[in-house]
Amino acid sequence: MKYIDEYRNKELVLQIAGKIKEISTKPIRLMEVCGGHTMSIQKFGIPSLLPENIKLLSGPGCPVCVSSRSFIDHAVALARLPEVIITTFGDLIRVPGSTSSLDREKAAGADVRIVYSIMEAIEIAKKNTDKKVVFLGIGFETTAPASAAGIMMAQQLGLKNFFLLSSHKIMPPAMAALIDEGVKIDGYIGPGHVSTITGSEMYNGIAEKYQLGCVISGFEPVDLMQSIYMLVKQMEENDLKVEIQYTRAVKPEGNVKAKKLMYDVFELRDDWWRGLGILKLSGLKLRDEFSKYDAEKMIPVEIEKTIEPKGCICGEILKGLKLPKDCKLYGKACTPQNPVGACMVSSEGSCHAWYRYNREG
Repeated sequence: MKYIDEYRNKELVLQIAGKIKEISTKPIRLMEVCGGHTMSIQKFGIPSLLPENIKLLSGPGCPVCVSSRSFIDHAVALARLPEVIITTFGDLIRVPGSTSSLDREKAAGADVRIVYSIMEAIEIAKKNTDKKVVFLGIGFETTAPASAAGIMMAQQLGLKNFFLLSSHKIMPPAMAALIDEGVKIDGYIGPGHVSTITGSEMYNGIAEKYQLGCVISGFEPVDLMQSIYMLVKQMEENDLKVEIQYTRAVKPEGNVKAKKLMYDVFELRDDWWRGLGILKLSGLKLRDEFSKYDAEKMIPVEIEKTIEPKGCICGEILKGLKLPKDCKLYGKACTPQNPVGACMVSSEGSCHAWYRYNREG
């Protein structure tokens, strides 16, 4: 409770809001690139505390949202194989593919199991040696080290029936691509969880190249308001740089061991992002020495042609160009109970967060 009291202190939040209004004179557009921040910003009503000249944009920070529909189609195709067990985090199971989803396949008899870590998937593989167990690797630098640890464990155990289908991505290429595409961004609210692994040094190149600020933030109201204050102060003083607000969890160098493990197992590849298309060296694939665990290479399967949903503007929302309420499907054909697009599925998705916390907005 002490932690909650400290970082959800209403008087402190309002005090910071007052300081922001005192120093803010310029129009400023800040983008958060973390799904957790998107949810917190809507949950705590952060936009309502800011002056009209400060706009908050939601970026491509939800891993479920930015992953391609073809990835889901691939997972669905694997789930339909009788010899395969699919293991996945829960927020992936309801993401629509072109004609199906993992929860529909599960209802039809496929062996699809929700796990909380890759280590659970390894235990399933150990107990089901007559099956091929596929773990769906999704997420940014936060979750990729855990997937790498799982692959190392599978190797140590000599498992021959364990595989990874990777949709892991890294954040900087997307942050750069948004600006290169002309999206007006004056500063980034940097991702907290990602940065515990990568550290703040990862953003130095973006801040220097594009002359914008980046403040790595925690997830509570005080964190977010303080981060916005720091970004506004940078702009007003023309002192644009990378700073850490989330000092209780993030160091400049990050988690050195986790980063080494990640790149010992994975290497960079070009990858597809919803709304941004293919970004050079933005995804992670298993290195050749671990290819025997690569589901793409080791389990051939026919994947249906990918069909994108008509009317869904999830890609534009992920670039900060549209708001969820701008979508004709939002709150009507597309709801958390019956999602059309990926942005409505995960609790970190912009549409889901708006639907839950900002129905009037």
